[in-house]
Amino acid sequence: MSHLKALKLASAVPIRAAVDPVQRAREKMIAVLAEQKQMAEAKIAGQAFTPAHIVRRKNAEGVRVEVEAPKRVRQGWFTDGNGKVFFAIRYAGKAIDFAKDKNAIEAGELSALPNVIDTLVEAVRAGELDAQLTAAAAERGQMLRKPK
Repeated sequence: MSHLKALKLASAVPIRAAVDPVQRAREKMIAVLAEQKQMAEAKIAGQAFTPAHIVRRKNAEGVRVEVEAPKRVRQGWFTDGNGKVFFAIRYAGKAIDFAKDKNAIEAGELSALPNVIDTLVEAVRAGELDAQLTAAAAERGQMLRKPK
């Protein structure tokens, strides 16, 4: 007991940090954009982009184990009939409009795409897309709620 007397004992309860939903949406979008940039850079370099994540599966004995599995990532850019590359963002299952009736950014060619994504990351950090992200998340929440 003499060892415990040397310590300062207290009664404490951990408090969860309040997470601002707008800040959480920004962080999620920045993570998605970083992944898109890695995918674009791999495509430019002619390499395969295969991100992995940890999933839990049952092994042969029926015990749940954590296994690294390939992650499915949807490509955020597309090419039109003229060969121009466009980049579009989806958040909460919905395409984000950057301005009224403007849902894509023209990159021109694939090699310009990482710079476009960097600019988008800065715009997200500055809060320029907060209204669109909040609206998409709210719409998604309404869609997932059960009718009473």
